Amino acid sequence: MNNLLFFFIKARPWILFAVYAVISCILLFNSNPYQQSVYLTSANSLSTSVYEAATGVTSYFNLRNINEDLQRRNSALELEVLSLKQQLVEFRDMEYARQHPLDSTLNRYNFILAHVINNSVHRPHNYITIQKGSLDGIEPDMGVVDQNGVVGKINVVGPHSARIISLLNNNLRLSCKVKKSETLGSLVWNGSDYRTALLEEIPRHATFAKGDTIVTSGYSTSFPEGIPVGVVLGELKGYDDNFHTLKVRLFTDFSKLSTVRVIVDKMSRELQVLEQAVENEDDEAPKKEVKN
Repeated sequence: MNNLLFFFIKARPWILFAVYAVISCILLFNSNPYQQSVYLTSANSLSTSVYEAATGVTSYFNLRNINEDLQRRNSALELEVLSLKQQLVEFRDMEYARQHPLDSTLNRYNFILAHVINNSVHRPHNYITIQKGSLDGIEPDMGVVDQNGVVGKINVVGPHSARIISLLNNNLRLSCKVKKSETLGSLVWNGSDYRTALLEEIPRHATFAKGDTIVTSGYSTSFPEGIPVGVVLGELKGYDDNFHTLKVRLFTDFSKLSTVRVIVDKMSRELQVLEQAVENEDDEAPKKEVKN
């Protein structure tokens, strides 16, 4: 306590000076309009700076909440974008089907549009994956085409996707014919160039020419008759002495596959039942002969 009194006694001149200075400033600013305006302006500037600093500190501590709110908004916008993209894909599918109509005479067939999500062209056994599966009506052995020609055949099906054994797979043999002469043959990939394949087992007496169109024969439920496959580039000499072997340029560009159509044959089950019945009759025929 004594120290505090000693401090005030010692600092008495400065305290008295400060009191007189404050009184003088009050009298000055209250009595003179110019000085008063300067004071208010300075006070406003100072208070603005203080408020800005306080706001900056508050905003810094609120960054986490702001960031979380932005994340929620971004998530909502992303969902909206995905929804719009899906709608755009559906509209494109409708436009694609309109611009690439199939032969109207193929009334026994339906077609399911699908988008390619994986594809290979340089392997010995190439496959293609599409984003349609059993839930969309896809089944094994269904044929697949694009706007240009044959693509392959479905061989593995999941609920939401399916795998196509590509025409660029030497395990797949496709029954085809030379359109002009109706000569039948078997198309198989030669394993080297994704743009060409071989049409084998053409009879020696058959006639053909460079540029002739190769189409599907229709001898299966996978492909209708007359689906384009390619054009004849020429004959491979010495490939097979008993048959002609033709080199065929494929219509489908497998390096640019994006949208394909899966062929649904409405008569497929009926034909399978009929063929199975015929096979059973053939198996039972010898037994009946022995019994008689």
